[in-house]
Amino acid sequence: MAAGLAPWTLVLAAVGLWFLIEGLIYALFPEAMQRFLDWAARLPAGDFRSAGIWTAAMGAILVYVALRWT
Repeated sequence: MAAGLAPWTLVLAAVGLWFLIEGLIYALFPEAMQRFLDWAARLPAGDFRSAGIWTAAMGAILVYVALRWT
């Protein structure tokens, strides 16, 4: 495990970082996020599902690479 961290410590840190980044995006660019969310709401469910699958796959690859390099 990364630098001897407990698995739940690593998960908690990752979720905290996710909230930090997402919160900053909403705080710094509120109008752009509103436009993006309006656009995303009009997407067909299949496109949304496909984007979710690709995003999850990229996240899994990044986590794997990050943990292998430590």
